Amino acid sequence: MTLYWPVKGSANTVATVEAAIARARELGIQHLVVASCSGETASRFIGTGLSVVCVTHQVGFEAPGVDEMSPEMRERLSRAGVKLLTTTHLMAGLDRALRFKFGGLYPAELIAATLRLFGHGLKVCVEISVMALDAGFIPAGVDVVAVGGTASGADTAVVIRPAHSQHFFETKIREIICKPRDF
Repeated sequence: MTLYWPVKGSANTVATVEAAIARARELGIQHLVVASCSGETASRFIGTGLSVVCVTHQVGFEAPGVDEMSPEMRERLSRAGVKLLTTTHLMAGLDRALRFKFGGLYPAELIAATLRLFGHGLKVCVEISVMALDAGFIPAGVDVVAVGGTASGADTAVVIRPAHSQHFFETKIREIICKPRDF
């Protein structure tokens, strides 16, 4: 059963984390991918027994040369066994650079805009799952639970079987665990 939050955003973080963990356990899923810029949301999965990948914003996303996650949080998550992935986002990169320079919309951004029809967090879940698979942080061909959000915190969780980026359209969103109704 899908849970629908009445509003988007960080007010849903605790319930989203609980729903994601519960569904992973129900389905016997071992791998969880979570979007977390500061590391606070990712830290909520420490001690769950799940293999956790934390996908952050790339360095420079907020401002040139700025890493949004503190060195102390990186150390804390690493010590707890959380794999950290900080890299260019799948649906940004060169397409976004073209838009900034020349205007218009490009293929990756069209895909992102289409996924946002289901909510920003759902777009994030798809993106981070493919990124984690491409980095070799999760195994190919298995379902994982992905957790994302709108702005800060977490408000969306899905069961997803990601495909590598060059086979992106083979990605399968198997279940929506929870999402905001108002996004």
